[in-house]
Amino acid sequence: MRDVKVVADTTTPVQILNAERLTVKNTDQNSVQILSGNVRLRQGTALFDCDSCIINKTKNIFEAFGRVHINDSDTAHIYSNKLLYQIDKRTAFFTGNVRMTDGQATLTTNNLEYDMNTRIGIYKNGGKVVNKKSVLTSKEGIYYADIRDIYFKKKVELKDPAFYLKSDSLLYNTELQTARFITDTYIRDSSGRVIRTSEGSYDLKGGNAQFTQRTTIEDGALTVTGDQIANDDKAGVVQIRGRGVLKDTAKGLSILANEIFVNKKTEAFLATVKPLMIIKQEKDSIYITADTLFSARLSDLTRVHDSLHRYDTLKAGDSTNRYFEAFRNVRVFTDSVQSVSDSLYYSFRDTSFQLFQNPIVWSQGSQITGDTIFLYTRNKQADKVKVFNNSYLVQQVEPGYYNQVKSKRMDGFFVAGVIDSVRAKGVAESIYFLQDDDSAYTGINQTKSELMDVFFKQGELNRVVFRSSVEGTLWPIRQKTPKEMQLPSFRWLEARRPKTKFELFQ
Repeated sequence: MRDVKVVADTTTPVQILNAERLTVKNTDQNSVQILSGNVRLRQGTALFDCDSCIINKTKNIFEAFGRVHINDSDTAHIYSNKLLYQIDKRTAFFTGNVRMTDGQATLTTNNLEYDMNTRIGIYKNGGKVVNKKSVLTSKEGIYYADIRDIYFKKKVELKDPAFYLKSDSLLYNTELQTARFITDTYIRDSSGRVIRTSEGSYDLKGGNAQFTQRTTIEDGALTVTGDQIANDDKAGVVQIRGRGVLKDTAKGLSILANEIFVNKKTEAFLATVKPLMIIKQEKDSIYITADTLFSARLSDLTRVHDSLHRYDTLKAGDSTNRYFEAFRNVRVFTDSVQSVSDSLYYSFRDTSFQLFQNPIVWSQGSQITGDTIFLYTRNKQADKVKVFNNSYLVQQVEPGYYNQVKSKRMDGFFVAGVIDSVRAKGVAESIYFLQDDDSAYTGINQTKSELMDVFFKQGELNRVVFRSSVEGTLWPIRQKTPKEMQLPSFRWLEARRPKTKFELFQ
């Protein structure tokens, strides 16, 4: 029989729209229809095509063979070699070269269970999804045709010219090309960047990512870690929240903070909420805390801090092409030098610290204060210090007894990181305690001069040389009380000194 179109009884949930041949077989147990040749059936809005089909009305199932195709309301198209369909439950079981597509992506597998009511497909013996240039494979998967989501499980791999992903679970949207992670996930892109996370989402087209569990991103010399990370590849911006860590091995920098913002295009970063910067050095690393830390390239400065240097010749890859600024409650610790101030500027070019607003610098037993202090380092050790206005150097000799030097301007010099000499000029004053060969105190020298040089021995004040007219008094040791032997504006601020790197936030 050719070109026969049979319409079943209206109570039958499946309609026969076309078949070239139709045979009916009835027994005591079953009523069977056998169709062949361009078979087309319909149930509701779903269309079924195949080479041949057996409809068992008694069991309310049909089996389709050869070039099987289901068009489920144009939401999904499924192809296979064979189909077993439960008519009342509207559940389909496909076997042999199964292919399912939603117009965006194509799933291939050997076995697929598809629920026509919920439009959900399930495979449990391996499957592959191709979406443009992306190829996803897994051992198991659930395909939500209505929303175009696929939930991949067990040995999930995503391969794309731009990146590679490996996980044990992944939720992927074929229309939006977005991936969501709910377990340990490894991502490597074409640039070599590696992401390790356990929860988050990734926009494969736009390059935007949101990671909501502890995540690490390794990008060349730059590594960022945080409880939450937002990444925008197009803008080149990374935002880190919660126990954030930024490491730049090329520049020897580490940043720890609860809020870190990174601009990869300008190599700038901003760190807030208890930020800590570590400038790595072989023996004496520098630790810096403040309310806010900011760093960028020197060549991008719109306002040059030091007119003696020109930064426009620096290159982006130059490790010295960098500066950072710290604001409010600045504290600096190294084994040899410590300091506090309200704000700070540091240049990697000349390795200098510029401390502003009530700065204090400590070096072993010496305390240095002034309106502004510039501290220069060489070979990763303190080299020289410049103190501007209200310069004051204090050393505690004994509890309550202090050697002191005061002037308008002060220039100090270090040897092997230890203060060696100081030149004080402009209304310079000094008080220092004299000792005999047995280290017993014999007197107190109080002098004034426009210019004086102070020399130290093993970090302790040893002698003072006056370079201009001198006015002074040598007091017997018992004639003056410690309180009387303090120059104007005397302050002993040892309580504010960070003794270890662990005290920086105290």
